Amino acid sequence: MVNLASCWRTIRCLNGNIVMRRQRHYHHHHPHHPLRRSILKKLSLHHQCFGSTSQRPQYSEAVNLFTPNKRISYLVRNGQISEARALFDEMPHRNIVTWNSMITGYVRRREMAKAQKLFDEMPDRDVVSWNLMILGYVSCGGRWLEEGRRMFDEMPQRDSVSWNTMISGYARNGRMDEALRLFDGMQEQNVVSWNAMVTGFLQNGDVERAIEFFMRMPKKDSASLSALVSGLIQNGELDEAKNILLKSRRKDDDSGDMINAYNILVAGYGQNGRVDEARDLFDQIPLYNGEEKDSGKFRRNLVSWNSMIMCYVKAGDVFSARVLFDQMKEHDTISWNTMISGYVHMSDMDQAWILFQEMPNPDTLTWNSMISGFAQKDNLELARTLFERMPRRNSVSWNSMIAGYENNGDYKGATELYRRMLLQGEKPDRHTLSSVLSVCSGFAALHLGMQIHQQVTKTVIPDIPINNSLITMYSRCGAISEARTIFDEVKLQKEVISWNAMIGGYAFHGFAAEALELFELMKRLKVQPTYVTFISVLNACAHAGLVKEGRIHFKSMACEFGIEPRIEHFASLVDIVGRHGQLEEAMDLINSMPFQPDKAVWGALLGACRVHNNVDMARVAAEALMKLEPESSAPYVLLYNMYADAGQWDNATEMRMMMERNNIRKQPGYSWVDSSRSI
Repeated sequence: MVNLASCWRTIRCLNGNIVMRRQRHYHHHHPHHPLRRSILKKLSLHHQCFGSTSQRPQYSEAVNLFTPNKRISYLVRNGQISEARALFDEMPHRNIVTWNSMITGYVRRREMAKAQKLFDEMPDRDVVSWNLMILGYVSCGGRWLEEGRRMFDEMPQRDSVSWNTMISGYARNGRMDEALRLFDGMQEQNVVSWNAMVTGFLQNGDVERAIEFFMRMPKKDSASLSALVSGLIQNGELDEAKNILLKSRRKDDDSGDMINAYNILVAGYGQNGRVDEARDLFDQIPLYNGEEKDSGKFRRNLVSWNSMIMCYVKAGDVFSARVLFDQMKEHDTISWNTMISGYVHMSDMDQAWILFQEMPNPDTLTWNSMISGFAQKDNLELARTLFERMPRRNSVSWNSMIAGYENNGDYKGATELYRRMLLQGEKPDRHTLSSVLSVCSGFAALHLGMQIHQQVTKTVIPDIPINNSLITMYSRCGAISEARTIFDEVKLQKEVISWNAMIGGYAFHGFAAEALELFELMKRLKVQPTYVTFISVLNACAHAGLVKEGRIHFKSMACEFGIEPRIEHFASLVDIVGRHGQLEEAMDLINSMPFQPDKAVWGALLGACRVHNNVDMARVAAEALMKLEPESSAPYVLLYNMYADAGQWDNATEMRMMMERNNIRKQPGYSWVDSSRSI
């Protein structure tokens, strides 16, 4: 009897390469042995593992493919597609794995033209090659779906992945009739096919058909129930999801597959603000009772605890979240981050800091939460300390710190950090650019704003927030024509913030007619104004002296648009009537306000009194401002000048003595100069 082990020896299978070593003496002495023919026949089935059909590579060449194939796969996974292609082009020999890995890279980036070119150049293809191309086309959706179907129809041999990919593609694109026809045309549907149909019906809002298919499934896996529950939540059918979940629990009382579906529904209740129902469901999940955690039984896991804690955090109930957190026998990074973010959102940075110091291994998300929290609490020094200490930064780290400086009015700190970000090779994203544009708006740095605009053009496709930031920046910097150009280019993508930015820019720089004209266009286009819109409109009326129009717009806020006037609107109306000399009406307006007047209101009246030289009413306004801002010299100085202009030197001297008695010093004026390089 022939000992096959002594004749043929399998060396190994390396990354798809089947390599056989043959004993030479056997071939020499038994060239036509039937066992040898059988083995060769089986080996021919693996012939596709090699890149060439004409010549099978020697053992050394086949082994050598393992390292470059592995390297290409690594580069593709990390998004380094250019480096992967360079290595691919340098390889003297390739196999199907090499080609498929490269196609995978292009498919992931949805560069289907390049993927198709490689596919067409392949000397051999396997079912994986075809499936990759189909997946790429159906993922692109739209007209590319037909390309995917064309390749599906041309496949020499299909497997279940081919069918399921095509079914999922039709389902994601809302073409459930075609998905159903393919499903019915399958010789044998597997659980993935059924799951794809259930998910497809749910994605397209057909809850009834989804439940029907779920009930008809001959076999379900751990993903089946979870997918149904998740889809029902997305369709707002939480009660139906609970009913199905409880029925499934009764059928399969202690299966570990149930826990994922329960966790999803707990999270779903939390997302919809139904915290009590989430807790009720959470309490129905048994605790571990000494058995092994991987025993496959229906027990609470870390995801269960984290989901319930997240429910409480979303509802603002940090106390209940902390009680659960303290009951946990073990925590993972998500547990810590959820609890810390809860304290940060509640501005309780003391408790957040305590947990942060107790956390075993804070990740980047943890550091970013703390930095953002301290920045929002105006503690930029501690935020910056954490920023410098963190082991690894990402774009969120830089954005949080830059936004912190911007929100606290430290524009110089924001620009310096942004320049450092660029010098260290970090790429700004939309959030970075939006924050820096807001910085430019804050201190009217037009040159820097134009540079940021160039970076926007080069690095990102401007979205609505970026365009709004650009409009605001150019408007605040006085470049009204540039702001209007961007505003007009946005066209159908305008939102109310875009309109507010443009109307506000016109009003701020005294273009009252243009501001009011744009406001009328806004109303004609049925864009609902906000309270911010009316602040700009009333300011425009004040600059143009349009008293009647100002009163009309003020009244229309509540009557026509249902917007309750805020203190800013009253301040603007006081400014409008006061500038026109109607000081008594301005005072009556102040006395009729539903809230206490602030410094803007009294400042508007004081300015109007200065213009119309009403010393008595100016004193009333000035004294009110002195109470609101006891350290400000502005009301003292303005009233002193009015007394001096009226020749009331005794009163003027009294003002000067009052300033000295209260230790009030006149604040020095300041300005900045844009030197095109720095501020």
